[in-house]
Amino acid sequence: MKIWLDGALQDIASARVSVFDHGLTVGDGIFETVKSVEGRPFALNRHLDRLGRSARGLGLPEPDRDEVRRACTAVLDANPMPLGRLRITYTGGLSPLGSDRGDQGPTLVVAVGETTRRPDSTATITVPWTRNERGALAGLKTTSYAENVVALARAHEQGASEALFANTADRLCEGTGTNVFVVLDGEVHTPPLASGCLAGITRALVVDWAGVRETDLPFEVLKEADEVFVTSSLRDIQAVHRVDDRELPGAPGPVTAKAMRLFEERAGADLEP
Repeated sequence: MKIWLDGALQDIASARVSVFDHGLTVGDGIFETVKSVEGRPFALNRHLDRLGRSARGLGLPEPDRDEVRRACTAVLDANPMPLGRLRITYTGGLSPLGSDRGDQGPTLVVAVGETTRRPDSTATITVPWTRNERGALAGLKTTSYAENVVALARAHEQGASEALFANTADRLCEGTGTNVFVVLDGEVHTPPLASGCLAGITRALVVDWAGVRETDLPFEVLKEADEVFVTSSLRDIQAVHRVDDRELPGAPGPVTAKAMRLFEERAGADLEP
């Protein structure tokens, strides 16, 4: 297995990042997870756009898009697989202990791991913790993921694959690694970006392709929605058959199933939508 580090491919067994890298010591970093299909990345341009936005939001130097693209190509070519999780990680680099950033420049790591197609439906839970829609990291895809680790562990304890958050105003926000959609009276709704949710790549495509309404929704909507589904780069669209103790029989429902078919057709026809 080979990864990209320090400007070149390296064997995973010998590749090393400093223990003083700011991404390790204080979580000062950003990342993207990109689906690859037969060695080709899906929606890479959109992911690179968001990587740049996250870097600006965190005050990191803008990533060199050409280098990141070369790294992705090199890693995918060196590690052939039918369906992959391509991970781009970009951190504050070698820094002193503490929150101050060093002057050695950022660290770029690109790696890929094999994955499998997700089930058509999944169980989710809600958690008592909130997303801060007014926080400094709101809407940025950073490596500060400990909150998600805790929430996802609780989901797994309860037989679910995802945990859903409200924001501080008790409005529906997002999952640990997904955006959330609800169907009400035949219409699909998803929280607006102002809720503090991540501007998901799959979310944006589903909003465009399926005529979704961005709606400020109470967290309690999960108790009454006719259908619920989540989206991410690796899940694409995945129906939800349970939220906490509430069963949604027949998932994926008709509206979700239609959106799933539409997404599969459109994504299959164009790897750079």
